[in-house]
Amino acid sequence: MSKSAGQWDNLVFSQVIPIGLRLVETGKVPDLLIRWVIRRLCASRIRELDTKDIESTYQYIQQFIEEIQSYPIALLTQKANEQHYELPPEFFQLVLGKHLKYSACYFPSPYCSLDEAERYTLNLYVERAKIQNGQHILDLGCGWGSFTLFVAEKYPRCNIIALSNSSLQQKYIESICLQKGLQNVQVMKADICEWDTNSAQFDRIVSIEMFEHMKNYSLLLEKVAKWLKPQGLLFVHIFCHREFPYHFESEGEQNWMGRYFFSGGTMPSASLLLYFQKHLQVIQQWAMNGRHYAQTAEHWLMRMDRHREQIEPILQKTYKKDALKWLTYWRIFWMSCAELFGYRNGNEWFVTHLLWRKKETA
Repeated sequence: MSKSAGQWDNLVFSQVIPIGLRLVETGKVPDLLIRWVIRRLCASRIRELDTKDIESTYQYIQQFIEEIQSYPIALLTQKANEQHYELPPEFFQLVLGKHLKYSACYFPSPYCSLDEAERYTLNLYVERAKIQNGQHILDLGCGWGSFTLFVAEKYPRCNIIALSNSSLQQKYIESICLQKGLQNVQVMKADICEWDTNSAQFDRIVSIEMFEHMKNYSLLLEKVAKWLKPQGLLFVHIFCHREFPYHFESEGEQNWMGRYFFSGGTMPSASLLLYFQKHLQVIQQWAMNGRHYAQTAEHWLMRMDRHREQIEPILQKTYKKDALKWLTYWRIFWMSCAELFGYRNGNEWFVTHLLWRKKETA
């Protein structure tokens, strides 16, 4: 019986990738070859998901929706936190832009710098989330505080709670607030699965690339709805595939991303969150071509290479004898993001923004 192209790819990758990874870890495999393999994996993923049969496609999506509703809000939250945030802020200060925005940026011009793109994107969030002075805002999964600190300075009468599952991020944001004299920010370390507040107190809830770490969107959005004031809005920035949702698996060598950088993660489809409107209603959705994320990741890679001498001691302190391996892994991570979101001219994997409001109760 003949094998499909996707089956052949899976067979080849399962045999070749373990050997290839050992070579890659030496840092001696050319980027061109690594990128070629990443593009082949992207093509293989699409062939695996796209049966070319509309009935099978809808059945798959429906089964995925039913499956994630049987899960808790998130899986492996501590593991995912360790994968991205066991490194100190000094690493990210050398790789990210000056706002430390660890998510996709929008480049209004291909000649835009990373700092300019960060600032443009943060202003875009302010516009689309309808942020105004005097609001009470929750930054859900605040990262290194790019949105929180930007809004705290721009709108000094806003009160912002920044929620992170990382004590390193909490300490970093608090240090910047102290340095800048910002008294309108409270940083809280908590797991979103466990954190709660007793009252509907927020005018705006903003979440930038956190929903991808979640599973049960029904439970998550039910919690979020309780935290919003009656006229409050939720703004979500989330990356996605244009048609198919899937899990980041950690088993198998070809699932490198899920194993080392995205344990318990989800790749939503562009329409996935639209199935979860019991408590909140989507009033607007925007698409951001994947080329913007690709360009963001290329900047991160260039900055990492440019600051390699300063970065190596940080990696040695964190990863000890595995420092060279993890230097290579981080470079592959940036290349993977660049190739994935740049695939098919940015129209296969991309970013979507959604604005939600509370549903009126009868």
